[in-house]
Amino acid sequence: MKKLFLMAVVMLASVASYAQHAVGSFTLQPKIGMNIADLTDADDSDVRIGLAAGAEFEYQVTDMISVSAGALYSMQGCKYDDVTVKLDYINVPILANVYVAKGFAVKLGLQPSFKVNYKYSGKGASFDGDEMDWAPKAKGVDLSIPVGVSYEYQNFVLDGRYNFGVTKAFDSEGEKSKNSVFQITLGYKFDL
Repeated sequence: MKKLFLMAVVMLASVASYAQHAVGSFTLQPKIGMNIADLTDADDSDVRIGLAAGAEFEYQVTDMISVSAGALYSMQGCKYDDVTVKLDYINVPILANVYVAKGFAVKLGLQPSFKVNYKYSGKGASFDGDEMDWAPKAKGVDLSIPVGVSYEYQNFVLDGRYNFGVTKAFDSEGEKSKNSVFQITLGYKFDL
């Protein structure tokens, strides 16, 4: 029993040394990657592969916990046969990061998103979704819950997240689709 208790104490003590940056430090992380996006309740839709790019600031609160906030351009939406529904946003992820092993963090937060583009495109034509009578009207603000993990090695950060859509993507009656986005990015942390 004493050995088990001692092992638990050693493991918990070592977890505190897993953060890469000093307590009270700020970092800036430019990042680029890809989204694998779809809309829930969009029957027979396929995923849309798109760009995710931007930057995040991180503040190291304790040895194990940091908070981050950023702005990312995020290409979302879905595909139907020859037509692509382009719903692009500026995402503002606000995350709590818990370092559970050296360089390895688990992330959870809240992400408001602001629509910057809504188009239907295919077969050489493109239409503004908000101006088409037959298209559902996209909301200007979206809310998601990002959940993910990241691994940092020599200031390079590989980040994987799933953004659970909380609000409906469209304002139209009968439209219940929400954004569903898996995001993978590679970034580099600079100490400020």
